Amino acid sequence: MTTAPHDHPMPSTRELLGTRQRVLVTGGAGFIGSAVVRRLLADSDALVFNLDKMGYASDLTSIRQLLDSLGSEAETRHQLLQVDLCDGAAVQAAVDRADPDLVMHLAAESHVDRSISGPDAFINSNVNGTFHLLQAVRSHYASLPEGRRSGFRLHHISTDEVFGSLRADGRFSETTPYAPRSPYSASKAASDHLVSAWHHTFDLPVVLTNCSNNYGPWQFPEKLIPVVTLKAAAGEEIPLYGDGLNVRDWLYVDDHVDALLLAACRGRSGRSYCVGGHGERNNREVVDAICAELDAAHGKHHPHADLIRSVRDRPGHDRRYAIDPTRISTELGWYPRHDFSSGLQQTVRWYLEHQDWCRKVRERAQYDGGRLGSVT
Repeated sequence: MTTAPHDHPMPSTRELLGTRQRVLVTGGAGFIGSAVVRRLLADSDALVFNLDKMGYASDLTSIRQLLDSLGSEAETRHQLLQVDLCDGAAVQAAVDRADPDLVMHLAAESHVDRSISGPDAFINSNVNGTFHLLQAVRSHYASLPEGRRSGFRLHHISTDEVFGSLRADGRFSETTPYAPRSPYSASKAASDHLVSAWHHTFDLPVVLTNCSNNYGPWQFPEKLIPVVTLKAAAGEEIPLYGDGLNVRDWLYVDDHVDALLLAACRGRSGRSYCVGGHGERNNREVVDAICAELDAAHGKHHPHADLIRSVRDRPGHDRRYAIDPTRISTELGWYPRHDFSSGLQQTVRWYLEHQDWCRKVRERAQYDGGRLGSVT
């Protein structure tokens, strides 16, 4: 894996933002969005407007904990705008109130299994919601004085899943054709195309990024790593889709935040950047690694890997994702700071220490940890 050169440290958040002092983050109560919000609050003086509909996977605990540690001054710099992007009038009002110098668009329905069970929510949020945001931001951009217009950006955050499925070799790059294969990835591909169209047609200054699978603390416990960790810790059977050989490129969430801020502030308008963590693993390897962490924590008298059970595969399950991050590394100087082994160890330990939080957010969302996405 390529890591950041010691003689080329990444610029601070404050340096990256420069004169941009009003930042609107959509989906700022989600997993990646809240990590962006925390970074902005901790490492800059910017006003952060957190636009989130506060859906099932939204949670402000991590932000509140940070604000408690930073004091009252930081508290005034975070403003929650509880708005559903599907409400165009409310989105316009929120953008007008935020009056942003930078918009980072992370709000999205993102769980593939849920998109199989209920694709309509994904079309509404990811496609229609992005359209409403683009229209509101377009109006806002047109109203800015020249000094602020020159530094303004809308940064749209997307996924590598829009590119479809790879064979055993090769990696996705910015020139890979789109070939989405799930309702989730199709909705994100549509939103990517909308953002690009608003750039070319209406001269809206935009930057796009497509990332690989994120992991780390505070992720809603419906994704692979937290699900496996919590089930194994409870002594429950661990479901493994199909043969377990589907490959993903794993990216630690804080490394992704580094990339997002670089792209948002220094990326070229109209350009896209692929962000991957050099962390290719198949699902069986990930599950085995989690089990090994739990064995080390609780002893090996009953190996946790004995709990693994193969289950029917997900419909349309893409075989392999992998990203070539050469462009963002060479143009913007981004490199991941965590390798998969150390990042996974930190993540598993975090979930073991925060099982009460996991229980509360699952109860609030009425999610029992069971399988989603079966086609009937």
